[in-house]
Amino acid sequence: MTDIIKPDYETLIFTFRGRKVMIDADLALLYEVPTKALKQQVKRNIERFPEDFMFELTTTEKNELVTNCDRLESLKHSSVLPMAFTEQGVSMLSSVLRSEKAIQMNIGIMRAFARYRAILTENEELKKEIQTLDNKLNQAFRFLLDKIDALQETKNQPRNPVGLKTKK
Repeated sequence: MTDIIKPDYETLIFTFRGRKVMIDADLALLYEVPTKALKQQVKRNIERFPEDFMFELTTTEKNELVTNCDRLESLKHSSVLPMAFTEQGVSMLSSVLRSEKAIQMNIGIMRAFARYRAILTENEELKKEIQTLDNKLNQAFRFLLDKIDALQETKNQPRNPVGLKTKK
């Protein structure tokens, strides 16, 4: 892989069935092999790809993918359903596709998954910090509103009349 052009692998990661996955067409492009050849190698070594490593998208999932990602529009009229590979499945692909390109691309993809996890972790920490700050602000506003309400109550108490008092 050249150092001049580094693809943004994070944009190739999708979420299906609660898992972060990469689609076979994208992996084939990265590994510089035809998608058909990639799928053949996977099917020849299917015992290496359990359900948590690789699964085939349903027609509904494929349509959702094509709708949300313009670069995969060629899948729209394909009768073959795309394969989705989890991080472990992508790693297993490097043992099935034994080219130097596959090894280098696999290293880059593994790093992308690691960066993706780090971003998600950072977002969770940021979310917790924001919630803590929000709770502190809510307490401060409640305190201020209680003080304002107390002032309103003292304002509404009856006053002693001012002026000359006359006998009845």
